[in-house]
Amino acid sequence: MSYLIIGASSGLGRELSIKFAQENNNLIIVSRDFRDLNALKSDLELRFKVKVECLAIDFSSLNEINEKLLTNKEILKNIEGVLFPIGLMFENDNFETKEENVQKLIVANFLSISFTINKLSNYLENNSTIVGFGSVSGLLGRNLNSNYAAAKRALESFFESLAFEKKFKNSKIQFYTLGYLDTNLAFGKKLVLPKGSTKKLAHIVFKNKKSYFKKTFFPKYWGIISFALKIIPFSILVKLYKILTK
Repeated sequence: MSYLIIGASSGLGRELSIKFAQENNNLIIVSRDFRDLNALKSDLELRFKVKVECLAIDFSSLNEINEKLLTNKEILKNIEGVLFPIGLMFENDNFETKEENVQKLIVANFLSISFTINKLSNYLENNSTIVGFGSVSGLLGRNLNSNYAAAKRALESFFESLAFEKKFKNSKIQFYTLGYLDTNLAFGKKLVLPKGSTKKLAHIVFKNKKSYFKKTFFPKYWGIISFALKIIPFSILVKLYKILTK
């Protein structure tokens, strides 16, 4: 049996690959760059003596996902779980973003994941693990990264729906709403709140892999911030934002 990790070659995906391999799990790792995947495969197989398969796939293309992954019955027949530590962002993502970039954002951050899970339903056994990763940017509408945030909010709703889906009634569903992590995306940025450790998060994900349904904020303080945003009227939040951004 193997775990399928989509977006395995960098940041959180790399840490998840290391953690699951360290615990003697075979892996199918997916990313766009085959060179990065091949280097990771060699490292994991050498250190942990596990079997690792590589698939170079662009998850902003549903056709590519279908052709290279979802028709590969030999690889898919022994999947124990699937994890989606993927995300695509563009600078200046707002209401003036080009149509083709909006489409890529929605596909990579939401449609590719819902599409893959639906297609994998015939391969995933009743006790399989399915893990999604959202973003705190989806907690509230915004004028920056607006399409990315909308896609991540839709993804969270989709994972909640999985908990009610009969096909996955015995599956272990996890969803993590993430703040800034210690990855290249946060490098050099002046942040008010501390960054979360990808290594620590990978440990938590592995520990929770058999939970029937679990939603988690990481870092944890985002749970408190989320609660505050829900109880403050939206009209007041808009006024505060306008004052702070003058």
